[in-house]
Amino acid sequence: MRPVPPVPGRICMGVLAALAALAVFIPASAAPAATVTLGGDWAPFTRCPVDDPAMLAADGTSSVAFCVASDSPSGSIKIGNITAPTQDTNLQLGLVENTSTGAFSVVAPSGGAIVTAPIQVPGGLLGLMCPSNIPVVSAVCQQITSSRLNAVTAVVQPAGNPSGFSLAAGLGTGTPIVTVPVKIQLRNPLLGPDCYLGSNSHPILLHPQNLTTPQVSSEQFDANGTPDPSGVMFALVTTGGTQGDSSAAIPGATGCGLLGLLDFAVDLKVGLPSAAGNNTVTLNNASAYLVGLNDPAAAAPSDGKDLSSYWHSAVRS
Repeated sequence: MRPVPPVPGRICMGVLAALAALAVFIPASAAPAATVTLGGDWAPFTRCPVDDPAMLAADGTSSVAFCVASDSPSGSIKIGNITAPTQDTNLQLGLVENTSTGAFSVVAPSGGAIVTAPIQVPGGLLGLMCPSNIPVVSAVCQQITSSRLNAVTAVVQPAGNPSGFSLAAGLGTGTPIVTVPVKIQLRNPLLGPDCYLGSNSHPILLHPQNLTTPQVSSEQFDANGTPDPSGVMFALVTTGGTQGDSSAAIPGATGCGLLGLLDFAVDLKVGLPSAAGNNTVTLNNASAYLVGLNDPAAAAPSDGKDLSSYWHSAVRS
């Protein structure tokens, strides 16, 4: 990407921190309801909550709005005794900076900020709780007569809004950047639809940190996403980063099987509850993107409204 003129210091600090920090974890408010296709430099921001009232209220002087998107194509997750590879993990959210304090408020898209590909649990249900000499579990194990009944997928879902975003941590490595509440659904016909690790009321708390320092590039572009050295928008991009967390405690399973009768079997085989330090998440080759108005003060008092209008002008479908 082409270099751009210097971004104002206050904005640059916040942007760099957000990019370094948010490459993919973070893992709900008003926003475009469905994923759309956008053109040019807007392309990664398919779920940015540009129409959220908090984003629209950014005036360009006391507050400034940004869109963040990040993606990791691969990684791994270890929960108790189970380790599995991850596939695509995508995070999108809005940020509103308080220009007086430099603090960011996180605005999540409708439906939550994090979207992950289902994770295949090694061994499926047979590996998760069979064999067993407990009658109720043995009866379930005997029903596993096909790959469909054996396959178990784990899906990481949002369980609340991120909080505690730290600029200083985002600029470095080895320090937690943000707290991200999630829950993990275990999907299998015999486990039923309500088998979860964590919940909205008792979420798993991820504290991601940068394990490596990503490379940063930048570009200016027009409102509709077309690259332009004199454009009204700027984008910062980080690539090649790795993020991780080993601080999360994983609670026991709930809602697995009829009346939760299989909770204890899952806990016994997986080793749940699992204390902090026994569980890890690693996300490889993370790429992150952040956009905002190049001169938000010049747009005052309509920074957030302009960001929304420009986003909509880039929508292709």
